Amino acid sequence: MTSDLEKIDLIRARLGVGYKEAKDALDETDGDVVQALIKLEQGNLHIRERLQGRSKEAVGQLRSVLDMGQKTRIKIKKDGQTVMDLPASLGVAGLVGALYNTELAVLGAVGTMAAMANDYSIEIERTEEEGEINDYDFRLYQ
Repeated sequence: MTSDLEKIDLIRARLGVGYKEAKDALDETDGDVVQALIKLEQGNLHIRERLQGRSKEAVGQLRSVLDMGQKTRIKIKKDGQTVMDLPASLGVAGLVGALYNTELAVLGAVGTMAAMANDYSIEIERTEEEGEINDYDFRLYQ
């Protein structure tokens, strides 16, 4: 006859669960190892399905944000001429980088002050689905 500890060790070895989870499954199945394994496997499937659903949702949202970033452009202009034209997603990446790296934050601040001193402007342009363009003009000076 097999002891409870041996049954628990068998369940843990097969499914990689903790002692408590294995013991609880054995108690709920009146010591039947096969039924405990089935119960734990079914529980793991439900968890995996939920995680897969959430990961698909997160990937979908990320794709949507990246697509929106590609449709939105940041243009830096001086005297009506475009000096730099970037996708908004690249601008967001720079902002996130500046939040995590002080050197990038200082570089961004210096660049902004230089742009203000030289009368540069920032335009945010978003291309609509129908091909219509919305422009938002932000001057870096007053």
